[in-house]
Amino acid sequence: MAISRAQLVKELEPGLNALFGLEYARYDNEDKEIFDSESSDRAFEEEVMLAGFAGAPVKNEGAGVAFDTANEVFTARYTHETIALAFSITEEAVEDNLYDRLSSRYTKALARSMSNTKQVKAVNPLVNGFGTFTSGDGSALFATNHPTIAGTVSNTLTTAADLNETSLEQSLIDIAAFTDERGLKIAAKATKMIVPSALQFQAERLMKSEGRVQTADNDINAIRSMGMVPQGYRVNNFLTDPDAFYIITDVPNGLKMFSRTPLTTSMEGDFDTGNVRYKARERYAFGASDYRGIFGCEGA
Repeated sequence: MAISRAQLVKELEPGLNALFGLEYARYDNEDKEIFDSESSDRAFEEEVMLAGFAGAPVKNEGAGVAFDTANEVFTARYTHETIALAFSITEEAVEDNLYDRLSSRYTKALARSMSNTKQVKAVNPLVNGFGTFTSGDGSALFATNHPTIAGTVSNTLTTAADLNETSLEQSLIDIAAFTDERGLKIAAKATKMIVPSALQFQAERLMKSEGRVQTADNDINAIRSMGMVPQGYRVNNFLTDPDAFYIITDVPNGLKMFSRTPLTTSMEGDFDTGNVRYKARERYAFGASDYRGIFGCEGA
C-alpha cells in the first residue's frame, strides 16, 4: 500500500515547526566485532571439519610402524537469506509535501530498518547458542559435550555463572584446555570479550583495574597484567540476555558472515498510478564453522 496524503496530513499544511522520529542515531556494524566476513557466489556455503591424526605411539624394536587414518568429521552450512523491504509514495503526496523531500527522508528510514535487521540476525547464533542454534556437529553452539573422535570438548562453563573475576578466569582456563578432533591440545587463546550493554561497567572494571575487583586484597588483576584478553571487550547492543557474555578466541574458521549480495537500493515509478516505489535488498548468512572460535557463558 502506498504512502498517501492521508498519512501525511500535517506535512501538507503550513505552520509545521519540525519533523522528527526518523533521524535517530543507530548502532551499526557491531557484527564485525564477532564475525569474520567473506563473500559468496553460491546459494549456500559449506565448510568441512577435518580430523587429523592421534598422538604418535611408541614403536617397539622390530615391530611395524602404526598407521592412522584421517577423515571428515562434520559440515557447517551457511544458507543465505534474502532480506528486503520497500515502500511506495503516491504522486500527489510527493507534489503537495511542503517541508522536505519525502523520498530522502524515508530512504534513510529504510536503510535504518535494513541495518537493524542485520544486527539482530548477527547475534542470533549467540543469543540462541545455548539451545536452538546448533554448530555443524549437531550440538548447541555452546555445549559441554561437543562430540569428537577422542571424547568431548566444552566451550561453555560446566556451571553457568555471571560475569565476575572467577567465571572469567575459569573461561580462560577452559579455552586453554581445548583439544582437536583427535584429542590433541591446541594453543587456543582469548582475543576479546563480547558483552551486552548491561555488563559494560562490570567488563570495564575487570579489564582495566590494576588490582583485583571487588576485594580488599592487595593482589594484582591477573587478567589485565597477563594480557589474557588482549583486545579487551566490545559492547553489543543487540544482545538480549543481560547476563550472558562471550569470548572470541584465536581459533581460525570460527564465526563467519558470508555476503551473497551486498545491500542494494532501487527506485521505479509506476506509469499508471504515478506512485514511486523504493526497495532495499541484501543477502547474507551468519553462522559458525568451528565452535572453538567462541566460548559462551549463559549467566546464572
